[in-house]
Amino acid sequence: MISVSEEHFGEMMEEALHTIPAPFKDKIENLVFMVEPYPSESDLGRVGLTDMYSLLGIYSGVPYTNRNTYYMNTTPDRIILFQKNIERYCNTEAELKDKIREVLIHEIAHYFGMDEDQVRAAGY
Repeated sequence: MISVSEEHFGEMMEEALHTIPAPFKDKIENLVFMVEPYPSESDLGRVGLTDMYSLLGIYSGVPYTNRNTYYMNTTPDRIILFQKNIERYCNTEAELKDKIREVLIHEIAHYFGMDEDQVRAAGY
């Protein structure tokens, strides 16, 4: 298992964001990206999990496909990556970068309105 500083993990997440294809990246708005060591009990409850090590990331907000003209002046949606859980799957920095990108794309897919089955069918 690899372990990096929160700052370095955040830098790798920023790098991964730059690899998101423009047609998707250009539509991302009112969304913040965060890093936390582990999910909270509330995070686990929202997705129906009890094992704190099994959740790698979470999207919280109003999916892009559900927004309408009344969607304005709202707090930003959030994507949180859980650093310690992601690190558990990786032995090298290259693996960590790949896993961060994979989890980020998975959560961005939720932002765009895909449910868990659709995201997994797409390979994430």
